[in-house]
Amino acid sequence: MAAPNLSPALRAPASSRAHPKAKPGYGKRSVPKQRHDGEGDFMLLPERERHIAGYVDALPEGAAMDIKSLARSQPLYGQMAVGSALRALGVAGHLRHVRCLSGEGDQVRWVTRTFWSRTAHDNEWWTAFLAAEEHDSVPQEATGTVAPALGEAPEPEPALVPARPPALVVPQQRTAERASAPVHPVGDPSPAFAALARLGRTDSRLALSAADCAALEQAAAEWFARGVDADYLTHALTAGLPASVDSPFGFVRRRLHDKLPPRLPATTPTTQATPVRRLMVECTECGAPGRPEAFRDGLCRPCRETGPA
Repeated sequence: MAAPNLSPALRAPASSRAHPKAKPGYGKRSVPKQRHDGEGDFMLLPERERHIAGYVDALPEGAAMDIKSLARSQPLYGQMAVGSALRALGVAGHLRHVRCLSGEGDQVRWVTRTFWSRTAHDNEWWTAFLAAEEHDSVPQEATGTVAPALGEAPEPEPALVPARPPALVVPQQRTAERASAPVHPVGDPSPAFAALARLGRTDSRLALSAADCAALEQAAAEWFARGVDADYLTHALTAGLPASVDSPFGFVRRRLHDKLPPRLPATTPTTQATPVRRLMVECTECGAPGRPEAFRDGLCRPCRETGPA
């Protein structure tokens, strides 16, 4: 095993592109009570991780933390390298990806945030911090409301599998399915169709044709009916992609079924107070959600057992 490089954290070289800010509710969130100078905290990391850590540490609050934005805004590493570095930084205790329920009443949605600490912390610290963060995010008027029971199992699964998994479809059936689906006229797409059409621009591995988008539109529309927006849908479909995707249509179709979020019940008063579930940790590797205590080093059990791809 090579000896660790003990030089200070590398300062990210200037980029010709300004780093984008995430949409409201998303992006970087620094944990409180951090020292002003974090160089010493990254000394034992490998060179790539030190570089990405130094770059992320210098970003302002609310900066975009998705892999594509980070790869585009710093010149040394591409998307696959950035994704691997973020996973390593999660294992090292510097970050956690978290899904938070934002909004009140009927105007609620799940947003993805990345909590960042220039000082590495162990799993127990992160579990306690996220539990306190969730408690502080619950408004007084939320007491006594029915909340979504997302991820109540002791260990998160790699995806939210429906009660009846979709049957595998042979290529001839998929061709017929796409051929029979109506294609939206140009200039009049639904939000679901538009979100699917933009997948290929977000990540070329998921480029879909117009017929593909029309065939998958109804499945994507069900996500919107359950309170998520296009950004959430795009993140769920593109998180943790393999190095290559042989069939973008089949891959997206499977994820639309497997990761379908729960339907949020209407907010109604009850005679017995029900805890509001407003925060779920997201696996740094595959994006599966779960309770904070079910994760170790920011990873769900399947990803811990299989290791990096």
